[in-house]
Amino acid sequence: MALPRITVLISGRGSNLAALLAAMDAGTLAGAVTTVIANRADAGGLAIAAAHGVATQVVDHRTFPSREDFDAALAQAIDASAPDLVVLAGFMRVLGGAFVRRFCGRLLNIHPSLLPAYPGLHTHRRALADGVRLHGCTVHFVTPDVDVGPIVGQAAVPVHDGDDEATLAARVLAAEHVLLPAVVRWYCSGRLDLDGRRVRIRDTDPGSHDVLFAPVPDP
Repeated sequence: MALPRITVLISGRGSNLAALLAAMDAGTLAGAVTTVIANRADAGGLAIAAAHGVATQVVDHRTFPSREDFDAALAQAIDASAPDLVVLAGFMRVLGGAFVRRFCGRLLNIHPSLLPAYPGLHTHRRALADGVRLHGCTVHFVTPDVDVGPIVGQAAVPVHDGDDEATLAARVLAAEHVLLPAVVRWYCSGRLDLDGRRVRIRDTDPGSHDVLFAPVPDP
């Protein structure tokens, strides 16, 4: 039986893409990253994908006259890769409603905060300004409204008194590299049930479930 096909969208260095590829290489991900699409030609993740023999493509948003035109070209590129799942792994473009509805139920995003807290940008700066003691990351299904889709999984990290944006971001990123492959594994194994705004995870091992929903130790 063929593995589920995964298309990953990136904008930058591709560290979450690297985590997915590492899980695939280790045989712990029941899916195959077949295509990586970037909206920037200088995205570092393109080289990571190429090194793993994964097909790459650039759909540069700056070359399109409107958001709708970019969305249409991106959707066409995704359709050509025939994915079972599309993962936004550090993809820094807001996607329009028509695009999101086209891939409804098979479009996942990872966001660097414990949603619904701190949607949007500058999450670590805002968390530090508010003096929170826990921060983290969230994987959710994408909906037309930004960062409010049904939550699949979250990983929390402590916020230390001496943290700045860089140290907190590094701690959250380490948690992202654990959380995203786990959620993608659940999806590819057919263990996610999307029921309105709730996501239920079937047949989850209690031990691994606790790791994702309790604070992740410092790396």
